[in-house]
Amino acid sequence: MKKTMSVVLMGFVGLLGTAAWAGSAQEDSVDRMDRSVNVLHEIMSTPDKGIPEEVMNGAKCILVVPDLVKGGFVFGGKHGRGVATCRTGHGWSAPAFVSVGGGSWGLQIGVEDVDLVMLVMNDHGFQHLLSSKFELTGEGSVAAGPVGRHASAGTDWKMNTEVLTYSRSKGVFAGLTLEGAVVQEDNDSTRAIYGKDMRFRTILSGKASTPKSADAFVKAVSDAGQQSHIAESK
Repeated sequence: MKKTMSVVLMGFVGLLGTAAWAGSAQEDSVDRMDRSVNVLHEIMSTPDKGIPEEVMNGAKCILVVPDLVKGGFVFGGKHGRGVATCRTGHGWSAPAFVSVGGGSWGLQIGVEDVDLVMLVMNDHGFQHLLSSKFELTGEGSVAAGPVGRHASAGTDWKMNTEVLTYSRSKGVFAGLTLEGAVVQEDNDSTRAIYGKDMRFRTILSGKASTPKSADAFVKAVSDAGQQSHIAESK
């Protein structure tokens, strides 16, 4: 009898631990989306120092990693976590959660509160993202994105570069070199938000319904280009 009760008690404690972890993971994922909304609002409200309107409007996918350095990622070893969405035939997809690690970041040691934005610009980059894990390396794969009111007509960002990368620190927005970084699925966050395992391809291809907790993030991405246009007009 005592042995049976011990087994039951251990099982109950395990269930409590699992529930607590799930709750914590969900709260962390929702908070990450909320902070990503703030990043998008802030960078698109300053057209002279943000992502050019035509670059944002031409992006096939957008990835946001808020508070990158605060998350413990400085020159390799550890990683940052973010959220991504891609254009579909009916708007923007439900969010997919990403982990970004490795690579040469060009960040100064001691810098805090750095936000990362990555824009997937063409079909090659989109297919790489759908593979659930890819490295940003090789000619034409990744480049620091242009910053300002409009993208320079002399650049080849629209034709050749798969991914454009940006960083924002203390209100200053700039292109960021991200050679060698690896982007992959964040399965823990996916399970916490969707309640089950879901693949990148399913989510980012528009085959998954957007959870209510992600409505604000998807709307912020949808409004980003329009917000930049309004700010420029003013």
